[in-house]
Amino acid sequence: MLVLDTDHLSALQRGGPQARQLEARLLAATGEEIAITIVNVEEQLRGWLSEIHGKRNPHSLISAYYRLRSLILFFNAWPVLPFNEAAANELSRLQSLRLPHVGGQDLRIAAIVLSHKARLLSANLRHFNLVPGLIVEDWLTEC
Repeated sequence: MLVLDTDHLSALQRGGPQARQLEARLLAATGEEIAITIVNVEEQLRGWLSEIHGKRNPHSLISAYYRLRSLILFFNAWPVLPFNEAAANELSRLQSLRLPHVGGQDLRIAAIVLSHKARLLSANLRHFNLVPGLIVEDWLTEC
């Protein structure tokens, strides 16, 4: 199983040559299930909800809500891995290691990926490579 981190998802959302190359590589990964985590959904929703909350002009809400709707439709196309009991147990284990420079959201993503025995696609190799047992690859740089 391949799990996309937020940076890879954002590249797909932006479109362009990098997105096309990433899409081609994902399509070529035959036999691999491709998913995202609920933490990725949270990160992106939090950003758009914050933007909507800051709007005061009703007409400026139109584009903000349009982008929020587009994001929901985009996520609808992906299997979303939950934060469940196995992920919580893995997160507890990772937290006990007191890994330097690995933030809370990254630890949650790593816990979900590890609990599914999957590979993470992320451009954040500097932090994710500090997580023992986590297989992480950057397909954006390699595109």
